[in-house]
Amino acid sequence: MASLLLSLFSAFLLAATITESKAFSTTVKKPYPGHNLEKLTHLHFYLHDIVTGNKPTSVVVTTGPTTNSSATAFGMVAIVDDILTVGPEITSGEVGRAQGMFASTDQNKFSLLMVFNFVFTTGKFSGSTISLYGRNPIMSKVREMPIIGGTGAFRFGKGYAQAKTFTFNITSANAVVEYNVYIWH
Repeated sequence: MASLLLSLFSAFLLAATITESKAFSTTVKKPYPGHNLEKLTHLHFYLHDIVTGNKPTSVVVTTGPTTNSSATAFGMVAIVDDILTVGPEITSGEVGRAQGMFASTDQNKFSLLMVFNFVFTTGKFSGSTISLYGRNPIMSKVREMPIIGGTGAFRFGKGYAQAKTFTFNITSANAVVEYNVYIWH
């Protein structure tokens, strides 16, 4: 009799658990309070990659055993905290920083894996970030990389960035890169 009661109780408990389980996913009309339907924002700024001088914003932190003999610097990894400005001159007004890393990941063509957060420090997007993660074939005139997320005003962000070298100093390796970013958020 006790065995029968235990079996019935176990069956009841199992049935109650199954009927109360939650769905794996649900559709949410507003992901968080105050979130409006998606809108497209276009951002235009210049990134200043400075590798020389007293305060470089880009520093090589490691290289592979064959990096120095590689035509593409394969295996090189750099950490960056580059300045973002309104115009191509570094004095044109800072709007934020590009913080992250890039690595030379192609043995045949000069191409970088970019892992960046664009951190905005002024204006209506101050405190917000955009995350970029993608391949940057830097010898191409215009390069397109995905925007995979964001925070603050760019929460749930997705889109793409187009990068175009504005200036490159072959002696110092300092560069100014123009960015056009299109982000749905």
